[in-house]
Amino acid sequence: MSGTLVLVRHGQSEWNLKNLFTGWRDVGLTELGREEARAAGARLKALGLTFDIAFTSALKRAQASCEIILEELGQAGLETIRDQALNERDYGDLSGLNKDDARAKWGEEQVHIWRRSYDVAPPGGESLKDTGARVWPYYIHVLQPHVLRGETVLVVAHGNSLRALIMALDGLTGDQIVRTELATGVPIVYRLNADSSVASKEILA
Repeated sequence: MSGTLVLVRHGQSEWNLKNLFTGWRDVGLTELGREEARAAGARLKALGLTFDIAFTSALKRAQASCEIILEELGQAGLETIRDQALNERDYGDLSGLNKDDARAKWGEEQVHIWRRSYDVAPPGGESLKDTGARVWPYYIHVLQPHVLRGETVLVVAHGNSLRALIMALDGLTGDQIVRTELATGVPIVYRLNADSSVASKEILA
């Protein structure tokens, strides 16, 4: 067996609470979001995990969640690399809109297609497939080498950038991954084999 990869979706953001499309808009955490991050850190601590390095996106809701998790683990100040390759899917013209308002403007069916199809992008934005096109090379060239050296790696990112990672790790199809729900602040612990295949997966709900 090789190393350990832990994926955590950031805690609830201010725009999650308001039911707005967020994407690359840089919004903070709610108090519940901070509590979810603390709970994630506590679950990881109970498992006896400590990290060698952490990665997060260029957006402050993920960065703040990462910092809180590391504080809970007594690892504040751990080397943390921020990269927009791990950013949330860009929702383009939907960004900042209330999801109900978007349905009123474009229709329930069209908004559902943008949200839940694998390869149809909203106007000016990214599909999940587009998001994967930046996440997968980052995983292969940056994240995976740390894990294969036997390190324990923390990635705190977003629902769709993490879906792209999970799709690759679990060998899911586009249809399967769009039906995969990711709760905020719930760690997913992957242990990898030396050949990069998944030895085990545990969701710390």
